[in-house]
Amino acid sequence: MQDVSSPFLVKNVRLFIAFRLFFTARFYYPVFSIIFLDFGLSVSQFALLNAIWAGVIVVFEVPSGALADVLGRRRLLVATGIMMVVELFLLCMAPVRGGTLLFSLFLVNRILSGLAEASASGADEALAYDALKRAGMESSWGRVLEVQMRLQSLAFVGAMIIGGLLYDPQFVGRLAAFAGYGGQITQDLTLRIPLLLTLLFGFFTLGCALAMDEPQFGSEPKATPPLAALAKTMDAGRWILASPFAFSVIVAGLIFDGVMRMVITLGSQYYRVIGIPEAGLGFLGALSAGLGIGVAKLSRHLAEGKAPVFNLGFLSVATLASLVSMSFFPRWWGVVPALVLFAAMGMVSFFVSHYLNAMAPSETRATVLSFKGLAWNISYGVLGMLYALLLWASRKKVGPEFLANSGFNIEDLLFVKTFVAFPLCFALAMGLFMLACLVWRK
Repeated sequence: MQDVSSPFLVKNVRLFIAFRLFFTARFYYPVFSIIFLDFGLSVSQFALLNAIWAGVIVVFEVPSGALADVLGRRRLLVATGIMMVVELFLLCMAPVRGGTLLFSLFLVNRILSGLAEASASGADEALAYDALKRAGMESSWGRVLEVQMRLQSLAFVGAMIIGGLLYDPQFVGRLAAFAGYGGQITQDLTLRIPLLLTLLFGFFTLGCALAMDEPQFGSEPKATPPLAALAKTMDAGRWILASPFAFSVIVAGLIFDGVMRMVITLGSQYYRVIGIPEAGLGFLGALSAGLGIGVAKLSRHLAEGKAPVFNLGFLSVATLASLVSMSFFPRWWGVVPALVLFAAMGMVSFFVSHYLNAMAPSETRATVLSFKGLAWNISYGVLGMLYALLLWASRKKVGPEFLANSGFNIEDLLFVKTFVAFPLCFALAMGLFMLACLVWRK
């Protein structure tokens, strides 16, 4: 057992925080949906690509978690860093309005990104939590999560502001003129700048993974890695099914996360529709990330001081109110419900990590967390496919005259017409979940 006085003196804890920071704080996030459109893809292609991304995670989530428990969590994180570098390099080199080649490169990007998410999911938390456990400080995990969320929020603030500003051709043009460059700055040029900066973060992510230590839990079963991974998967699955509270936490989390993540993924298009200029998207992203600083403290207070049922009700009301308000697309002040939704998503992540890590056995921790990721990404992938179908069906009903009278382009009009599906989907799914819980308790 290590003799440390603070959880942040544990090496893996510091590297876990840095890994999360570099892996998740991406400079293109404030313009995530419109960067696809400005490259030359449609909203339907965007929804389809992200559904494929989620599908890849679904397929590899649990096997990667089991392999992390068998082959080593550090190895999976190193693979994550390598895939992040490659997938961002492909986007940096993608041709604008490149037709089939463009879609193919984005498809490979989404596949590699999904593989990276699956490889990282649970493995980074498991390395940090078990390092704390070896130091006899597992009760400090809530404090670690709070600090991790705060620092990640600060990193998001910087990434959102910088990414949003450097995506704007006018702002970059002014910077170029100040530096003495007299050439023309176009959107086709600036859309690559956030991607290049995120590629740099990819190399930092890889460095953090290489620096982590792999703990030992004693002798592993004498089986080949595939058989051992299958055994880990079966053990973790049986544990989840035998733990009603853990199962309920995962199911509630997937209902929240699926709808929230789909809406937030389309956030930059939502902001464009309600009249927010592109130069302001980075500041809104920074504000959303900055909320995480306060949300982290509130989440820890609620997780440690309130019953899970209270937290479920609190988040359900906040989420549904935000989605309903956003469906009216109120000009300018529509940013308020969007920010509330972003804050609620951070709280969901905190609660699920807090509850599951406190319960999961160390030897299958990464696999249990991977089951969580599997469930969440099934939800996101199914929603993505259904939303792509809804957009396709709605597109056929939009005539030229109606489009001309709407004041929107075709992609924005379809987005406005179909957004109401999100609050309806959340209300239905959460209502059925709560009803099932009441029946089960009786």
